[in-house]
Amino acid sequence: MQNHRFSDALWIPSPHFDERPDSSISLIVIHAISLPPGLFNPLPVLAFFQGTLNHEMDAYFEAIKTVRVSSHLVIGRDGAMYQPVAFDQRAWHAGESSFSGQSGCNDFSIGIELIGAEEGPFTDAQYRVLATVCQRLCQTYDIPVDQIVGHRDIAPGRKVDPGADFDYGRIRPTI
Repeated sequence: MQNHRFSDALWIPSPHFDERPDSSISLIVIHAISLPPGLFNPLPVLAFFQGTLNHEMDAYFEAIKTVRVSSHLVIGRDGAMYQPVAFDQRAWHAGESSFSGQSGCNDFSIGIELIGAEEGPFTDAQYRVLATVCQRLCQTYDIPVDQIVGHRDIAPGRKVDPGADFDYGRIRPTI
């Protein structure tokens, strides 16, 4: 890792980030996304995160044209990795959220998007890459393995991703 970026991830910079209020990173949040829903192509997602999504291409895109979001990493169905925001910056992925009594999870978390339906399933390639990513991030930023959670865990009632059947045992590093 160099400059808080993975050298093996394609750098696709997003303008949708800002400075963290402090340098602490203590949480990894797993998300799922497909744009439009049901299309498992990372390109519209990356365009959305860059603010360059052609809103005339799909009626769903028109509905999200004023939304400004991003994540630190995107993992495609084939395991390809894309990095829109450096880990030391605050990506806009969690929205209204809280974890262990601390609100505003964007301030202290790393957001990882899996290309797929909100409640999965996800591919073996995604699980393999995500396991490696979580290992690297936990080591680099000293993140406890039990602080790898889903969007549903930090925004209950508002979000369901990555689904109730997501297998955290496949991605959490062993101590």
